[in-house]
Amino acid sequence: MIPDDALILDTLKLNFDAGGLLALNITLALIMFGVALDLRLADFREALTRPRHLLLGLLAQLVLLPALSYGLILLIQPTPSIALGMIMVAACPGGNTSNFMTHYARGDTATSVALTGISSSLSVLLTPFHLAFWGGLYAPATPLLKSVALDPARMGLTIALILIVPLALGMLLTTRRPAWASRLRTPMRRFSILAFGGFVVAALGANFGYFLDYIHVVFGVVLVHNSLAFAMGWLVGRVGRARPDGQRTLTIEVGIQNTGLGLVLAFDFFDGLGGMSFILAWWGIWHLLAGLAIATFWNRRPPAPAPA
Repeated sequence: MIPDDALILDTLKLNFDAGGLLALNITLALIMFGVALDLRLADFREALTRPRHLLLGLLAQLVLLPALSYGLILLIQPTPSIALGMIMVAACPGGNTSNFMTHYARGDTATSVALTGISSSLSVLLTPFHLAFWGGLYAPATPLLKSVALDPARMGLTIALILIVPLALGMLLTTRRPAWASRLRTPMRRFSILAFGGFVVAALGANFGYFLDYIHVVFGVVLVHNSLAFAMGWLVGRVGRARPDGQRTLTIEVGIQNTGLGLVLAFDFFDGLGGMSFILAWWGIWHLLAGLAIATFWNRRPPAPAPA
């Protein structure tokens, strides 16, 4: 039996005006521009020298995480809006803070950077696909998907404008004006964390009464979902015989998702649907806390040397 307060989230629409949504879109684009300042073709070439890490990361993030999320949904049977929030999290590319956390955790940073760039580029096609495919498989969510008339082409265009275009511009600046990119890199990293945190706080602040009333509904779901994501990243690295630093990278890459993109899509295409927006907003806070805890633990323990 699903509690009544969880069912209310399916009809609840969070407050976030058009001006706030536009500002969130622009901020997310600037964040991705900042991420791109750390992306160079040399990073991709270096990552290709360890193709096992790259392939395992893409498998875990683009295939296994959505499937794992769907399996968890079948197990706990959440309300449709919460289920779609979980699928949206899994359908988003890797989060921009994963590169910093991987470096801090003494992981394979080049692979982390490459995975962020590749997953962000592929999200134009894969985010709408995963949302429509896995959401359509969960029968209770099907009416909700139909009621919002999800347009994969329009969603793909939105993702391209706020992710792919700034990603390309940032990489172009890094290639053509490396000195400028170097000066911008540190301020943009700080801006990324503060800006996303600010918008999560703003989104929750505008709906603080709702947040206090319903945080207990999504807290446990996010805790289990995010913990399983981190664990699956580690397990894929372990089973796939990645190097010790690669296992750290895969753990963080799968556990840190671009929930900022998810929030944009939730407000833009689902009118701030309550369960979905709360899952994304709380994931955005929780995965940073959990990721930093894991990275700090590993920072104090150098990875074992890679076997010859």
